Amino acid sequence: MTVFIDLPADEVQAGTAYWSEVTGSVRFDPWGADREFVTLEPAEGDPYLGVQRLRSGAGGCHPDLHVADIASAAKRARSLGAAVTREASGLVVLASPAGMPFCFVRHREGRSAVPPPVRWPVGVRSRLDQICIDVPPDLFDRELEFWLDLTGWPQTSTDVHEFRRLLPDPQMPLHFLLQRLDDADSGQNAAAHPDFSCTDVEAETERHRLAGAAAVRRHPHWQVMCDPTGIEYCITDKDPDGHWLTGTALQPGPQ
Repeated sequence: MTVFIDLPADEVQAGTAYWSEVTGSVRFDPWGADREFVTLEPAEGDPYLGVQRLRSGAGGCHPDLHVADIASAAKRARSLGAAVTREASGLVVLASPAGMPFCFVRHREGRSAVPPPVRWPVGVRSRLDQICIDVPPDLFDRELEFWLDLTGWPQTSTDVHEFRRLLPDPQMPLHFLLQRLDDADSGQNAAAHPDFSCTDVEAETERHRLAGAAAVRRHPHWQVMCDPTGIEYCITDKDPDGHWLTGTALQPGPQ
């Protein structure tokens, strides 16, 4: 699995520079049919983060799920309630039942080394390791059921009632967190944002602020940030090494 930060054309340069800096990544040359993609290469491990230049629309993020057979994966996703919105060579773009975009792409053999957290000069260690799917309340149960069925990943309990976490194999670099929104506009679709885990939320917040982000809202376990292009994301107090997973009570399905 990889995650792409989706940016309007006039924000790509600034956005790519920002996400490269805060993740400690090196930018590859643009690639794709229209040179619309940039891969961000970590110092250690295999790449799992990139930037996409949008043809239109506001910025955001979306996951790519790497599969052996794109056509079969898309057929199965449709049977679970997804809709295909675009097909191209080597990928299929879909929308979940709640309208969140995601892609199936062909898996590349040998990419399984999860990058470790980056140790920063300020003393904090952090890693982008989560995709949070923000779902309108009336669509939440259906959306959760879809992702549980599609991925086969176990659901875990959390200490906040509006969240449900899905955990992949430890060799995957990202996991999903579904958040039930308090309220939503009529017809609003689900959308995703990336999250960091870190050893010190305050120090990590300041590091991101010095790189050009703005601190938006502080919660007990996370800080909402806004990157220089207007994309919101979170810095959380989860252990970036993943030790918080130990002993987590797994649940068989939606609650």
